[in-house]
Amino acid sequence: MPVEPGFIPRKGYVYVVAAAILWAVSGTSGKFLFNQGVTPLQLVQLRVTLSAAFLFLVLIAKPGLLKISPGDILYFAVLGISGLAMVIFSYFYAISKINVAVAILLEYLAPVFIAIYYSFIAPEKLTRITLLAIMLSVSGCCLAVGIHNVNLLALNKRGIAAGVLSGLAYAWYAIYGERGMRRYDPWTVVFYAFLFASLFWNIALEPFGAFRVRYTGIQWFWVIYIVVFGTAVPYGLYTTGISLIRSTRASVAATLEPIAAAFIAWIFLGEHLDLLQITGGALVIASVIILQLRREYDDTTSSLIRQKAESR
Repeated sequence: MPVEPGFIPRKGYVYVVAAAILWAVSGTSGKFLFNQGVTPLQLVQLRVTLSAAFLFLVLIAKPGLLKISPGDILYFAVLGISGLAMVIFSYFYAISKINVAVAILLEYLAPVFIAIYYSFIAPEKLTRITLLAIMLSVSGCCLAVGIHNVNLLALNKRGIAAGVLSGLAYAWYAIYGERGMRRYDPWTVVFYAFLFASLFWNIALEPFGAFRVRYTGIQWFWVIYIVVFGTAVPYGLYTTGISLIRSTRASVAATLEPIAAAFIAWIFLGEHLDLLQITGGALVIASVIILQLRREYDDTTSSLIRQKAESR
């Protein structure tokens, strides 16, 4: 049965929300492992290596998704190393030093960095709405990291810096990754990004060194969770969700992640945020929603202009 114009499949939102919750649990799982003595570098090496292997086993059923042009090898190497490898490390390092929810909120600076990039580097104007969103996001992050608590801020400098870096790295990964998405299936792009991130961390660190460490059964359980249900499954759900609803709406729905992360970390890790930090988190989420809705408005307006021009 054809889909009526303007109809938004609920299933698309269900997929995106499920992905956001799985990502939130993944962050809390990482913090649990760090509290158990696993280091961020060990978890990074485990995640990228096992994720690359897992994605290869999934994609081997569709060999066409593994084919890339030899001329694009350098592109995927840059994407995997300067993008994904740095995103994962800075994200996990931030989680190891500060609250899970705060670390995720700092990563949510990515849409702000992307907006700044398109406003100053790409030929797009910095609108008042975009400027408002940037101000809200920066103000929110300042509150979320505890700028009002000098002692808390002093203890978290490295974690805060890593969180901001994760936002920058994720913005770069999204901007640079978009180029690959125009030529290849999203699964192809993410597989090769993980492959080169894996190669990088197995060269930068002792090759497969993290695999020679003795872990308990529960530690392996959460490592596997992060690889399967914190990487491949939520990515698949999110990608499917985007196919049913607009990417802007999917991005807005995905802002459930830091909210879910705060709730899960509070229950299982005893982490809590004070009222000002919660207010800061709300401002960050509001800024993301404003930016995404602005993008949807611009896309819709451009589409209507093209349709009107074509009808003449």
